[in-house]
Amino acid sequence: MNIKSEFAEILFEALGGKVDKSKLILMIEHPKFANLGDLAFPCFELAKLFRKPPQKIAHELVQVMKTPLFEKVEVVGSYLNVFLHKEKVTQSVIEQVIAQKGHYGNLSIGTNKVMTIDYSSPNIAKPFSMGHLRSTVIGNSLALISEKSGFNVLRINHLGDWGTQFGKLIVAYKLWGDEEEVKQQPIKELLKLYVRFHEEAHNSPQLEDDARAWFKRLENADSGAVALWEWFRDESLQEFAKIYDLMGIHFDSYNGEAFYNDKMDKVVKILEELDLLQESEGAQIVSLEGLPPCLIKKSDGTTLYATRDLAAAIYRQEAYQFDQSLYVVGNEQTLHFKQLFALLDKMGYKWQQGMKHVAFGMMLKDGKKMSTRKGKVVLLEEVLNEAISLALEDIKQKNPNLGDKEEIARQVGTGAVIFHDLKNFRQNDIEFSLEDMLKFEGETGPYVQYSHARASSLLRKGNFTAKNAAIHIPDEAAWSIIMILNGFPETINKSLEEYDPSQIAKYVIELARAFNKYYGAVRILDDVDLKQQRLTLVYAVKIVLKEGLRLLGLKAPEEM
Repeated sequence: MNIKSEFAEILFEALGGKVDKSKLILMIEHPKFANLGDLAFPCFELAKLFRKPPQKIAHELVQVMKTPLFEKVEVVGSYLNVFLHKEKVTQSVIEQVIAQKGHYGNLSIGTNKVMTIDYSSPNIAKPFSMGHLRSTVIGNSLALISEKSGFNVLRINHLGDWGTQFGKLIVAYKLWGDEEEVKQQPIKELLKLYVRFHEEAHNSPQLEDDARAWFKRLENADSGAVALWEWFRDESLQEFAKIYDLMGIHFDSYNGEAFYNDKMDKVVKILEELDLLQESEGAQIVSLEGLPPCLIKKSDGTTLYATRDLAAAIYRQEAYQFDQSLYVVGNEQTLHFKQLFALLDKMGYKWQQGMKHVAFGMMLKDGKKMSTRKGKVVLLEEVLNEAISLALEDIKQKNPNLGDKEEIARQVGTGAVIFHDLKNFRQNDIEFSLEDMLKFEGETGPYVQYSHARASSLLRKGNFTAKNAAIHIPDEAAWSIIMILNGFPETINKSLEEYDPSQIAKYVIELARAFNKYYGAVRILDDVDLKQQRLTLVYAVKIVLKEGLRLLGLKAPEEM
């Protein structure tokens, strides 16, 4: 039982159902000082609705605040202050955590519903840079959070595997490429060629025309162009697979832009039948209310991102019958998605109401966006490998007898990089700092992982098993942990509603801190009478830390 939900339920009944339950939950606060109670409800907002002073409303409500979980309810000014029954709340929370284990916090919001999530989506024949990290880890975490909330999730990697850049790459390869060098280091060599093309094109504009011509040949299924494109794609996917494997990330579909080549004529035909297409300076557009017109076909007849994304949305609805469809794509694409959703609505597709652009800020280097075209990129694989090496050195120094050092170093190193991104609210820009990313102390993934390993160690030393769990509050110092554990389902709900994994990152930091404070203040294994109760609390912390880390895409090592 979520205590906030129960409190809101009682308030809802007492207020005659005139205030929405979800709003009441959001209004419930935590007092700043322990002597003011565990929960507080301000009555200011109710004054206008009920035409009464907030103090009077508080005094009327205090009479009906009856539940075994409340020990005392007081009126302080215009607030209802609730003191919880610590023993009963502890039993309720710990019993739920232990009984449900990894299922604790599961929600039924998405039961029998399908969600597609479009994320990561790197461009083939280009390096997987730090710029791609954000979409990849935010999307992966949202997929895990959505599954925990009951959704059947389909993970889609909409690869950037089409467009004029492949004409540029083919020209560059034909002019300066070496087959053996590309085979040995495909992405690095292809990047070098791509950067060189842009440098040379400054002085030789003819190269841009050659690139367009080669892309036209690719569109027309020219065997030579297609063979090179397929080679670039295969080599890229093999390189990307190494990075996804390192981070423990998988996809259900790798259908990229090229997959929709034969599906765009159908979209243009539907737009024509609906009489939505208009001609503008030789191009074909669709007018949208309150937004710039959406460009469907250029004057030379080539289609654009909007056409392709329309085809993709229609295909996904036909293939998966999604209830929700998320696009984890940077802030700079906000207008594009507004146009896409508005156009689908204009076409009469009501299912577009379930579509959402989950925008995020940029990964900056020296305050500027990383640019593949100029060669200003930091390779994600290099950062991950550096993090893993540092973690391995740390383990060798601090715990040289630890078994399976390499695997734990991988979990800790990749965890440091992933957590550093996810602890930030997604819409904020992040300045790339390898030093900050690889810190293992403070608000970091390794700190939370270490807290989990510490809890595991205590349970081993205390010979604890779930069978000998003792579900009572062991001491006053444990109360803050109980309250944090109780808030886990609410945190998951909030992170789902706001498409924001940072809610869970902040939560596991808070839980790890509270646990480590408890560990520092209480001799957990020393008091024979209280040992089992304390270890039961540690066991509950371990369960929730592990699940919280999992929802962020991190492993929880038993030892570090």
